Amino acid sequence: MLAASLAHQVRLIQLRTGRQVADVMAGAYLSVFKGRGMEFEEVRPYVPGDDVRTIDWNVTARTGEPHIKRYVEERELTVLLVVDISPSLDFGSRGRSKREAAVELAALIALSATFSHDKVGLLLFHGAADRYIPPRKGQRHAQLVIREVLARGIGEATPRPQLPRSLRRWFGRLVRQTRAAPDRTTSITAALDTVGKVLSRRAVVFVISDFIDTGYLHALRSANRRHDLVCTLITDAREQTLVPAGLISVADAETGETRMVDTSSPAVQRALADLAGAREQELSASLASAGIDLIRVDATAPVIDPLLAFFRMRERRLRR
Repeated sequence: MLAASLAHQVRLIQLRTGRQVADVMAGAYLSVFKGRGMEFEEVRPYVPGDDVRTIDWNVTARTGEPHIKRYVEERELTVLLVVDISPSLDFGSRGRSKREAAVELAALIALSATFSHDKVGLLLFHGAADRYIPPRKGQRHAQLVIREVLARGIGEATPRPQLPRSLRRWFGRLVRQTRAAPDRTTSITAALDTVGKVLSRRAVVFVISDFIDTGYLHALRSANRRHDLVCTLITDAREQTLVPAGLISVADAETGETRMVDTSSPAVQRALADLAGAREQELSASLASAGIDLIRVDATAPVIDPLLAFFRMRERRLRR
């Protein structure tokens, strides 16, 4: 049942995002990420008409004849999707979770890279690296990447098998004891450490997360020096405004901690909005100071719009 449901969802994602890639995404991706690198090919004798700026003065001095360096455009890129699968991504309103928005975003990027004959890989993470798929080319490989991101969400939603009655009380105590276990929390630093180990050459790395984590800026700076790093912040409008519903019990998806909150209190509403706004502003300022691009994706809105806006911004910047 799970395999059939998963295959159906992969087809739906491909159908929806594939049309967007064919219509608008592939061209925008190509203009931003293709043809930016130049790879040295050879040194050859100068012939009339060659650009004098390419003269290799060391070889010219050694041989007594003018020689030039010849470069070819580096056409193939490696794209790595680093996708957060921690429990906080399960939150969502208006019929779609942040995880579902992350899946659609990952599919758009993966299919765009495949359409342009680039390699695409996947790293799923939460408290540590959870699943790694090395970058490869091809439509079938892109389907594997999409399926792996989808599988985590579906897998967590499937019912758990019933335990024997004699074990239920013991298992209940174990769950309560491990509710705030470290592997539930997000660790962007651990994910980027893994990226450094698995990628030997420069790549375009998309970090897709809600960035509910701390102490990861140094890891982002380090990764950006080696790769073209792009951070994608997945948010939901309800993270800044609570529905006034009186006194309710809320749980932290990352730690499992629960507390009672008066959602009808104006002070609570303001505190939540201020906290969420400050966290996003701090992230934006920190990334800007490090020269790292940031894409903001609202899970309640179309995913393709902010991605296209980012591509167009990068294209304008390249033309300057």
